[in-house]
Amino acid sequence: MGGNELPNRNTRVIAIANQKGGVGKTTTAINLATALAATGERVLVIDMDPQGNASTGFGIGADERGMGSYALMTGEAAAASLVLPTEVPGLLIIPATEDLIGADIEFSQVDSRERLVERALAEPGLAGQFGYVFVDCPPGLGLLTLNALVAASSVLIPLQCEFFALEGISQLTRTIELVRRTLNPRLALEGVVLTMFDRRNNLAQAVAEDVRDYFKQSVFETAIPRNIRVTESPSHGKPVLLYDFRSPGAQAYVSLAAEFLRRQNQETKV
Repeated sequence: MGGNELPNRNTRVIAIANQKGGVGKTTTAINLATALAATGERVLVIDMDPQGNASTGFGIGADERGMGSYALMTGEAAAASLVLPTEVPGLLIIPATEDLIGADIEFSQVDSRERLVERALAEPGLAGQFGYVFVDCPPGLGLLTLNALVAASSVLIPLQCEFFALEGISQLTRTIELVRRTLNPRLALEGVVLTMFDRRNNLAQAVAEDVRDYFKQSVFETAIPRNIRVTESPSHGKPVLLYDFRSPGAQAYVSLAAEFLRRQNQETKV
């Protein structure tokens, strides 16, 4: 398989990225993937954050993760052997381990180090097994995030509705454009998801308007509200859709998944 082809033309690889921490990347990865799996889609989450929060959020403890996404990059194990089941039918995960912490230094001399994840996803045992692959990136724009962007067909950006929401986002968009020009010409912006949104807060409303002015139609109509059940669910090792399906946070992710699929269908028709 060549450097810029998808693992399978029916597989969408989506990097969930924002160099800022605490904006809802992992929460979005966990719950959007869960909502899509509930529709019958077969979904894989790849946890590329050394903190392993996506893995914890699915109830997979550090001692249960095996070699995880670190081995995905080193190639020391077949990619398919690293996939673990979750409590959600049809949703699997390649968890993260602390070995990823030194990735920038450890892989600095490796040939084509930016294509390690892309190469792994092309393996016959994994390619084409999933409709969607979500790569949960760490905060920052280092080698782990770069690998995700090179492997991905698109980028989903969670953006917190706070005063500094747009600060630094230009750096991320420049990075996406640079990767598109030099390493992955098919990389597209999947969209922007507003997170931690409080409709009663005038500042949040103003930020949302600014983000929509900046990103136009790329912003999803569905905004994820601030919701205590969303915050609590990772400590129970469950997506909020399993922890409290009726909560506003869970229902927002159901709505986001429906909007996501509508956009996918429109792209397919085009």
